[in-house]
Amino acid sequence: MDNTLNYNGCKIFYRCSGAGNPVMLVHGFGEDGEIWNAQQSFLQQNFKVIVPDLPGSGRSEMTDDMSIEGMAEVIKAILEQENIASCPVIGHSMGGYITLALAEKYPQQLSAFGLFHSTAYADSEEKKATRRKAIEFIQNHGAYEFLKTAIPNLFAESTRNNTPKVVATLTEKGKDFSAEALAAYYEAMIARPDRTAVLKETTVPVLFVIGEYDGAVSPDDSLQQSHLPAIADVHILKESGHMGMLEETGKANLLLESFLNFVTEQSAK
Repeated sequence: MDNTLNYNGCKIFYRCSGAGNPVMLVHGFGEDGEIWNAQQSFLQQNFKVIVPDLPGSGRSEMTDDMSIEGMAEVIKAILEQENIASCPVIGHSMGGYITLALAEKYPQQLSAFGLFHSTAYADSEEKKATRRKAIEFIQNHGAYEFLKTAIPNLFAESTRNNTPKVVATLTEKGKDFSAEALAAYYEAMIARPDRTAVLKETTVPVLFVIGEYDGAVSPDDSLQQSHLPAIADVHILKESGHMGMLEETGKANLLLESFLNFVTEQSAK
């Protein structure tokens, strides 16, 4: 079911399907909620699955506050509109940064959370410089010209060679983005702080999904962080880059289901 939230006069779109214990899936940069279509279709058999389009992506309008923390407030507002006091939130890439910001400010909102090809570390100075160059390119040449170069590099080489249609489909969706939105996302990511303390201090289960060939989020960094939470569920997708939900869909579906079942069991104790 398609739903909208009026957030400070801005339209925020989200999908809601299935029944049972709720879970929210948050997409990353250069994507919209459709990136989770296969996971939503699979999980809705046993869970209520909520998948937003972040402000500036898909069918959602940009808001006045496009910071990581500002977008976390939008996620909180969706949960409130759905009358969900607490649930697992799984974030992909930038969506993981937003999930961590939510966990930091509103820990009671999350019964568990997941970093799906994401990190609690702040950007290094080198990474910030790369993002600033990308902002300049986007402003000069447009969103699609940037994404059609950047998106293929998010996939493992085997994915690019064996299933090029998957890469091409996501790349073509880049035409839907504005330069203003992409630049705002990069500015938000540059400004975000280190949130490893959130991992150290949380008492809820944390899922880590790591791509063996992820060039955007270092697998080594992800493994280092996976030891920080008291309860961690760690999975390495051996044939994936940064896009495991598309590259190893079946495995991604099953590990998400297993994690959510574990959270349900923990909550029942």
